[in-house]
Amino acid sequence: MPSFFRWGWGFWYYLPDERLNTIIACALAFVVILITLRRMQKYPGAQVSAFIPPAVSVAFLLVVGVLFFTREAYTRQVLFMSYVVSLGWFYMAFFLGRRYRRMKLAVVPFGRVELLVPTTHIELRRLEEPDIGRVRYDGVVADLRSDQLTPEWERFLARCTLNHIPVYHERQIQESMSGRVRIEHLTENEYGSLLPSLFYQGVKRFFDLISALILVPLLAPVMFVTAIAIRLDTPGPALFIQPRMGYRGVPFNVYKFRSMHCEKKGRGYTEGDDDPRITRVGKVIRKYRLDELPQILNVIKGEMSFIGPRPESMELSEWYERDVPFFSYRHVVRPGISGWAQVEQGYAAEVDGMIEKLQYDFYYIKHFSLWLDVLVAFKTLKTILTGYGAR
Repeated sequence: MPSFFRWGWGFWYYLPDERLNTIIACALAFVVILITLRRMQKYPGAQVSAFIPPAVSVAFLLVVGVLFFTREAYTRQVLFMSYVVSLGWFYMAFFLGRRYRRMKLAVVPFGRVELLVPTTHIELRRLEEPDIGRVRYDGVVADLRSDQLTPEWERFLARCTLNHIPVYHERQIQESMSGRVRIEHLTENEYGSLLPSLFYQGVKRFFDLISALILVPLLAPVMFVTAIAIRLDTPGPALFIQPRMGYRGVPFNVYKFRSMHCEKKGRGYTEGDDDPRITRVGKVIRKYRLDELPQILNVIKGEMSFIGPRPESMELSEWYERDVPFFSYRHVVRPGISGWAQVEQGYAAEVDGMIEKLQYDFYYIKHFSLWLDVLVAFKTLKTILTGYGAR
């Protein structure tokens, strides 16, 4: 559309380098946005409408960066108009999809499917007999391990598969709706499905290192001002260094900006936002996650990643090891500055809250991928810019 407006309807008869480069760049950006938003949409808690502006902006910035550094000719007006049109297009697609499209699942009424609760995105319809009639369903959900499944219902599930209607085990749907992996019977999971890709771990480590080296000089002024503010606010060092449990269970020292009074003692973890040990400056830097900035040094050293399960203190780790099943399995990936549990649940210190947090961590490990990392990054960026959701 921008090409038509800028160059006329017959522009394809004459395509010099600047026009061809611009069209290819816009097409690539559009495809990247489409794939990113579609992949992110499958994760629970992904408010796709909130991520359209950053996804579109990042994609177009990337293609502009490539064109700039390769010194290829392009037309700024068409590129900018394509950016605006893409924003409008994806917003329209989202709102039309939300208005007219809701996933509809038929539920076989036996076993643990009774625990499933419908959401704004998924409609659950209980079947009274092994027949879906003339209703068009996106899939059928059943507890495939239930002893109550009769041969008649099993034949029904087989017919659904033959007619290309997906049949889902209730665990799959429960995980996709909650963003958590149940861990009370972890042995029922195949450990292979919880083993993260070694290839992606290597790729992620490479991009973590490059990104950290680029961000250090950019964030240095912010870190300098934060350190000065901490020193002026209360006596004590600007940095807080604490041993934490790391990748593959190896302890390391995590770096943070100090957000508490040095002279006040308490328990081995923060007791919520109203903890009396938190300083005035500490409340601000914790709200906007500025206290986490020194952990870029941990990323450079290879001890942490930008995205991953948050590392716990040694005291809490030893406590959880005793009381929480399979806690140590979360160390199969590098700990992160931000993580899936933090953007979905927030901070948890007690054992009951930690079990829920561990379920989020296991979901992240099971779905360990670029797209989930992008979603966590967008949610974290939203928290940093607005302060909303930080805990």
